[in-house]
Order: sequence, then structure tokens, then C-alpha cells
Amino acid sequence: MTSTFHGLETARRGMATQQAALYTTGHNISNANTDGYSRQRVNFAQTEPYPNGAARNAPQMPGQIGTGVEADFVQRIRSGYLDQQYRGESSQASYYETRHSSLERIEDLMNEPSDEGLSSQMDEFYNALQDLSANPEDSGARSVVKEQGVSLADTFNYMDDTLKANRQDLQNQITTNEDEINSILKNINNVNEQIGRVEPNGQMPNDHYDERDRLLDDLSEKVNIEVENLEPEGLAKDAAEGKVNVYLLNEEGNRMTSGGDDIKLIDGEELDYRQLDIAFDNNDEFSNTPQSTFNLASGGDAVNVDLKNSPGSLSAMIEDYGRSDSQEGTYPEVMQQLDDLVSDFANEFNSVHQAGQGLNEIENGTNDNNNFFDFDGDNAAGSIQVDSLIRNDPGNIAASQNGDAGDGSNAIELSNVKDDNFDGEYQSMIGDLAVETSEVQQQMNNTATIRDNVNSRRQEVSSVSLDEEMTNMIQFQHAYNAAARNITNVDEMLDRIINNMGLVGR
Repeated sequence: MTSTFHGLETARRGMATQQAALYTTGHNISNANTDGYSRQRVNFAQTEPYPNGAARNAPQMPGQIGTGVEADFVQRIRSGYLDQQYRGESSQASYYETRHSSLERIEDLMNEPSDEGLSSQMDEFYNALQDLSANPEDSGARSVVKEQGVSLADTFNYMDDTLKANRQDLQNQITTNEDEINSILKNINNVNEQIGRVEPNGQMPNDHYDERDRLLDDLSEKVNIEVENLEPEGLAKDAAEGKVNVYLLNEEGNRMTSGGDDIKLIDGEELDYRQLDIAFDNNDEFSNTPQSTFNLASGGDAVNVDLKNSPGSLSAMIEDYGRSDSQEGTYPEVMQQLDDLVSDFANEFNSVHQAGQGLNEIENGTNDNNNFFDFDGDNAAGSIQVDSLIRNDPGNIAASQNGDAGDGSNAIELSNVKDDNFDGEYQSMIGDLAVETSEVQQQMNNTATIRDNVNSRRQEVSSVSLDEEMTNMIQFQHAYNAAARNITNVDEMLDRIINNMGLVGR
């Protein structure tokens, strides 16, 4: 037989449970625009029923009387499958976005359409040579050729300096990403530790889960990772997500290994994590090799990793930065192509220039085989300049072929170097760069679309819908009011028993 106040307790539980649901709804609404927040839900559970035996203390239970409801636990709504899929796509998209950014900077520099761009400077230089061919004895025309030659050399120097500066910026970005990755790994480990302390007590650390997933999303933009949830310990709820292990993946999506063991960035069992250390090995002025080492934060073993094989923004930076043991890498390749372009052009131009004579040579009856450009063979673009003899006296420009001061035929031959040598090599270089940029842009668009589509599906599962929350709020409010009305009914029943029964005969 149930107690006299059984109905009050049942209604009270109903009110308390609906109140918890209302509070959770309010929490969802408050965090509707919070980055990384997953909507939460109170899981209702029936409380233990009260046996209604056929006789007092009888073991038979032909019927049971319900005792109400309780808020079992508050669960966040999240799809681990979509999370892992999103992180894989995020790594790919970030890789191509970073590569596209680098290629765009290079393409803008190499194909600058302004008056200061290489094409414009080269046209101005050759126009000056053609003017000189018509007026070989004009000192003004010679000065223009000299000045345009200086401007052309300065343009090559500027392009070389800019490429080196951009590459240095890339090295700084790699170092910044290293610090960010280490901070993320440390924070994930800290959250892991907090979750490990809370779950065994039967509590659901939903906000910690959200913080950990947000950090994992950030990490996946930089390197490709796999997240493994560990079995919760102690008295953890069935829906508890446990601590996590985080593994480093290669471009095929397989775990990267060292010494036959999977590279574990986060060790949930040991509550330990690795710290990334990228060292730049200075072998020469332009080429450095980023050597990537992951060290355990608590000491112990260290593993060397080629992060170029793990897609993400960091691997894209390393690929663009290049390596000292070869010319592989976007910037080393472009810088070498520019050096080759300048070297080929300057050598050909000097060869034609040596075959002619300047005014001073004609006057002295000599042929000194003077160069027009000087440069260092190891760094042609960065070192090219107009020869000092010509800078000091434009009369040394070899415009004549036949030894006549009025002959400008060699100036014509000099102007032909652009069409015969420079244009084809330059256009080939620009064309190859444009093709690579276009291909990377296409991959960037494709991977970004896939990532965004997966994220949209993920948000459909875990994001807060204000319309849905308002509907839930009304539903829980009505249930709360009904439970309160039930208490009033039970109170009236008890009042009848206490105050109005047994009065006959008084």
C-alpha cells in the first residue's frame, strides 16, 4: 500500500524534472551563438515503481504503482562520426587554402601588371634600346638606356628580396603554428584530465566535452588527426564520452608510426601529450630544412616526423617553404627559376653586348668586350646590376657593330634578346605558375565545399535551434504547470481526509 503522501512526492518529482528541463532549455538558448557549443538535453527516466501486492508482504506483484520521473542526466547532442569526418576534410581544406595563399602571393609578384612590374620594366628597357639604335650618338638616348637598365636590375632585385621576405614570413608562420599546436595539445590534455576526474562520479562534463572538441577542431586544421575515445571509468554514465587518444595521420588517413608504434599526440591513459619542436637547419643563405620532432611533455622518447606527409596548414607551409637537401618546395623552385631566368637573360645580353662597341671604344680603336650587366652566378636575381663602366659613362654602351659611331645595329641585336630569349622563358615560368595556382584553387574549392557540407550536417545535429527550444520551453512549462496542479489536487484530497472525515457524532 502506498503512503498517504505518495501523490505529493510523485508530483514534486514531476515539477523538479520539468524545471531541470526548463533550465537546460534556457542554457541552450543562452549559448545559441556560442562557438563550439552543443545543445543539451535532459534525459528523463521513470523512478522505481512501488509494488502493489495482492496481500500484505506478499511476494507476488500483479501490479505496480509508478512513483514519477527523475532527471537521469543532462546529455549533449553530438555525432562523433561527423566530427571525425569533418576533421579529416578540415585538414585537407586547410592544406589547399594555405597553399593557394602562398601561390597567389608569388603569382601577384611575378606577374605584376603595374608600371613597376617586370613586363613593363622590360618593355621600357627595350624601347630605350630601339630608340638608341636610331640615335646611337645621342647622349640622352644612352642615358635613358642606362637608367632603364638600372630600373630593370632593381626590379629583379626587388622580386628576389620579396620572395626571400615572403619565405621568411612563412618561416615565422611555421614557428607560430608550432606554438599554437603545442598550446592546443597542452589544453586538450588538461581537459582530458578534468573529464577523467568528473566522469567516475556519475556526472556529465558536457562543457568540457565541447571545449575539447573545439580544440580538436582547431588542431585538425593544422595537422591530420584521429580521435579515439577511451572507455569511461568508475560510475560513469553510459553516455559518458571518456578521455581521448589523439593520433597523427598521414595523407592516406593512416596512423603515422615511429619505430613501429603509432604516433600518439595525446595519451589519454597516461594523461600525457607530445610537444612539437621544429628546428630550421641553416645550410645556406636561402634554404633551410624544417626538422619536426615530437617530444613527450613529461620527458621520455622523442619521435622525428615529416609533417609534410600529414595534410593541414602546417604541412602546406613546410611544402611551400621547401628543403635544403633539394630544390623541392614552392619558394625554392620559384627562386631558382627566377635566378635561371635572370642568368640566361644577362648572359645572352652580355654576349651580344661584347660583340659591339661603345663610343669610347670606337674613339680609342679598341674592343674591350665589356658586359652590360654584372651578377653573382649563385644569386643572379638578387645581385644583378648594370656594370659600373656603363653606370659611370653611358658612352660605353656597345650600340655599334661596324665601328662607326653612327651605327646602331648592335643596339637592334640587343633589343632582339627579349624576343629571342627572355619572353619565352618568362612566359613559360608564369604559365606553369598559373596552372599550378589554378589546380590548387580547384582543389581548395572542392575540399572547402565538402568540409562545409559535412559541417552543415554536423550543425544540424548539435547546434541550437531557437524555434525548437521555444517549442520545448512551452512543452516543459505546461508539464510543470500540470504537475503543480496535481499537487493542488492531492492537497485538496488530504484536506478532505484530515479536516472533514470522522466528524459524524461529534
